[in-house]
Amino acid sequence: MKTKILLKESEMPTHWYNVVADMPNPPTPPLGPDGNPVGPDALAAIFPEEIIKQEVSAERWIKIPEEVREVLRLWRPSPLYRAHRLEKMLNTPAKIFYKNESVSPAGSHKPNTAVAQAFYNQQAGIKKLTTETGAGQWGCSLALAGQMFGLEVEVFMVKVSYGQKPYRRTMMRTWGAQVHASPTDLTESGRSILAKDPNSEGSLGIAISEAVEIAANRPDTNYALGSVLNHVLLHQTIIGEEAKKQLAMVGEYPDMVFAPCGGGSNFGGIAFPFFADKAAGKQVELVAVEPTSCPTLTKGTYAYDFGDAIGLTPLMKMYTLGHDFMPPGIHAGGLRYHGDSALISQLYNEGLLGAMAVPQIETFEAGVLFAKSEGIVPAPESTHAIAAAIREARHCSETGEAKTLLFNLSGHGHFDMTSYDRFFAGELEDYEYPEEAIRESLKHLPQVG
Repeated sequence: MKTKILLKESEMPTHWYNVVADMPNPPTPPLGPDGNPVGPDALAAIFPEEIIKQEVSAERWIKIPEEVREVLRLWRPSPLYRAHRLEKMLNTPAKIFYKNESVSPAGSHKPNTAVAQAFYNQQAGIKKLTTETGAGQWGCSLALAGQMFGLEVEVFMVKVSYGQKPYRRTMMRTWGAQVHASPTDLTESGRSILAKDPNSEGSLGIAISEAVEIAANRPDTNYALGSVLNHVLLHQTIIGEEAKKQLAMVGEYPDMVFAPCGGGSNFGGIAFPFFADKAAGKQVELVAVEPTSCPTLTKGTYAYDFGDAIGLTPLMKMYTLGHDFMPPGIHAGGLRYHGDSALISQLYNEGLLGAMAVPQIETFEAGVLFAKSEGIVPAPESTHAIAAAIREARHCSETGEAKTLLFNLSGHGHFDMTSYDRFFAGELEDYEYPEEAIRESLKHLPQVG
């Protein structure tokens, strides 16, 4: 009974998989403020040319540069585990596997794209990157990648997470990054938000506005995004590609694949390589798991909206709760985003992907159960996938089905112990975002077409 399934460094994927090649319909185009499609040139102010090419590419396979693979070898290929002890604790006939992305130096899956983005920007002569971060995993990852390629990094961290997760900002600073609690008074975007609400806890949409504003106004500075955009999900597909190889080594294939979903990089990273099989006729369910307090896919509207709070980005067709939606300060800060990847949104709208929302307390209960059985304390974001897998495993106990379940353990929770303390103290609560509040936010969607 194998527990840890390992690939050799030489078996690490050499190409990223581009899901666009297998989508039944072409991706919806981004639009400008006038409602007309915008071309790649609209992105040139904040992204390097190679990133823009990947953003619009329809090629199935895109080669991973050797300079990127050299850095990824510090922790990749990441291990795949069979959760024997969790299965036993649940008394389930299901087989549960998880991909452990917490082994990266930053403790999450985020460096998979941070390293690639830092490399392409360095090659383009860029000196500095700006970005946003929610829970801090992405900010840490870009700080690490910037250090690897000699780039300055400036991070706008959502204010509620800045307070909840102090050691993540310390980690960013250790790797040389500047970190601000967003909204700030350093940008027009931040000042406009603070003028309306001086006590704003911030949001990913606001932090994106601040980071984009800085990048757009400096020729030596570009913006790097940790999720949502096509090229980010592309870089993350190394997770699912490895998982497929590892499952094949033990003669297994998943019936269901789960991953947390905020902007979509985590879910797309593990699920998209399996979508290639689904598109070819293979039976596999791919399920995005989000919090009930920020239910983008499960309660949002499929419409064109801004990716940030102020309206600096092009309009993308996606599931959205409205760009000025302000989610509550839940402890899974990486999932507090009003929108979702346009690719995931389109595939979900076409019925090719699944989605579910899980309440906060259930996710922490799942995280504790996982820690007690498997020994790893998961990040609050990761507990969403664990909770979904546990639900399905318990369902298998009732039906007697021996399904094979796979989920992405996207990060460890070593910097999230304050959240666990609050859970144990009974201070956390479930929050289901009111339908009327969502309807109010959606009234402010831009009118296009």
